[in-house]
Amino acid sequence: MPIVVEERFESRSTVAGKSPSVELRYWIKGTDDDLAARAALEAEAPADYDGLVRQDVQIEPQGPDLWDGTVRYSAASFGGPQTGESVFSFDTGGGTRHITHSLQTITRKAPPGKTAPDFKTAIGVTDSGVEGVDIVVPVYNFSETHYLPESQVTQNYKLTLFGLTGKVNSGSFRGFAAGEVLFLGASGSKRVAPGGTQDWEVTFRFAASPNATNLKVGEITGIAKKGWEYLWARFGDRTDDEAKALVKRPIAAYVEKVYDSGNFAGLGI
Repeated sequence: MPIVVEERFESRSTVAGKSPSVELRYWIKGTDDDLAARAALEAEAPADYDGLVRQDVQIEPQGPDLWDGTVRYSAASFGGPQTGESVFSFDTGGGTRHITHSLQTITRKAPPGKTAPDFKTAIGVTDSGVEGVDIVVPVYNFSETHYLPESQVTQNYKLTLFGLTGKVNSGSFRGFAAGEVLFLGASGSKRVAPGGTQDWEVTFRFAASPNATNLKVGEITGIAKKGWEYLWARFGDRTDDEAKALVKRPIAAYVEKVYDSGNFAGLGI
């Protein structure tokens, strides 16, 4: 006797809204084998219904060669953040910068009867130059993980991310002024939910360094630089009349652009 699967009159119970679902109800006739009954139901019921994905199949015996079958459908779930959601993280561990001048020379001492040369806050001055020192400076590192629909992460989009890597923001971004945020790159992986729905988990990494004004190098003042521009000084020999010594003093200061700027609107986040 062949197995017959018929949809019941009370089938298609539906829930609409943020968590939509549908239940299809069936009679399975012609077998007392539960595995055969379930296989026949799975073959008859559609894999998806009205945009929803089949989640589970249930059968219950009702009599000789008769089974009640229920197939439930709901939106595909990734078991974590869903498409369109985001996760954010940050740290303020700071970065390092090589400086040639301190904020202030606290002590300047020499042997009795001698005067220590005044290097105007220069650090590590030698006969041939100024060595300077590496210090910790404010760098705000942050990352954002976004769960993007498969349709957004095209080859052109990936190439856009590639092109923006190593660039600073040309306009305001996440509350930072132009020139303060460096895009360190992105990494992505595709997720597949039960039922075959797919999206992309993409993590974007950034570092922010503040723009600055009224900087000072030795006796050179009023220097302005954007967060990721580079400041350096040219030194020359000068005479310290009090100490009767030849000293190194900054004779010029330079602000260099070392990163191109880019429009972060292309990140699509």
